[in-house]
Amino acid sequence: MKKYLAEMIGTFVLVLMGCGSAVFAGHAVGAVGAGGVGTLGVAFAFGLSVVAMAYTIGGISGCHINPAITMGVAVAGRMSWKDAVMYWIFQIIGAVIASAVIYLLISVLGGHAGPTATGANSVHEGFTLTGGFLAELVFTFIFVLVVLGTTDAKKGAGNFAGLAIGLSLVLIHIVCIPITGTSVNPARSIGPALFEGGAALSQLWLFIIAPLLGGAIAALVWNAVGKEQA
Repeated sequence: MKKYLAEMIGTFVLVLMGCGSAVFAGHAVGAVGAGGVGTLGVAFAFGLSVVAMAYTIGGISGCHINPAITMGVAVAGRMSWKDAVMYWIFQIIGAVIASAVIYLLISVLGGHAGPTATGANSVHEGFTLTGGFLAELVFTFIFVLVVLGTTDAKKGAGNFAGLAIGLSLVLIHIVCIPITGTSVNPARSIGPALFEGGAALSQLWLFIIAPLLGGAIAALVWNAVGKEQA
C-alpha cells in the first residue's frame, strides 16, 4: 500500500507544481497576475518536479507518477499488471486532488486571465487532432524510453537516473507545449480536464490513448535494443 500512496503523493506534486506553474506563472500559456515564466519556466517546473519526487519516493515506488511510464514498465516485464492497475488508480487520484487544489485557488483569487484555469491539455490552434496525437505518442515514446534506459539494472544511470529523466521531460515540454501543452502523462491530463471541461474534456481520449501507446512501444523497443538476451 505504501508504494501506491507514494505514487499518489508524487503525482499530486507533479500536477500541482507543473500545472500550477502554467496557471499562475506561465505568461505564454496564461497567468494570473502580470508576471510570467513563459514556456521555458513551465517546462522546468514539470521537470524539476520529477527530479524532486524521483529522489523522494523513488526508493518506495520507483516514482512512475505517470500511467504511461507504468505501462512501459509493465510491458517491459518489470512489474505485475496488478500493481500497474493500482499505480494507475492512485496516480489519477493524486492528479485529481492537485487539480482540485488549483481550481480552489483560482476560485479564491476570483477568476483567471488566461485560456486555462487548471493547466489542462488540448490540441492548440493550427494543429490537427492527428498532429496532436502523433506528437503525444512520439514524445511519450522518447520519454519512457529514457526512463527504461536510465533505470535499467545493468545499463542504467544509477543515482543520476532521476536527473536524466527530469531533464528529458524539460526538453520534451519545450518542444511540445506549443502543440498540446504537453501531456505525455494521462493522469496529468485527466485531473485538470475534469475541472476545465470544454476541449480539454472532449479531447481527453487523445491524452490517454497516445501516451499509453507511446509507453508500450517504448517498452517493446527497449526490450529489443537494450534488454539482455537469454
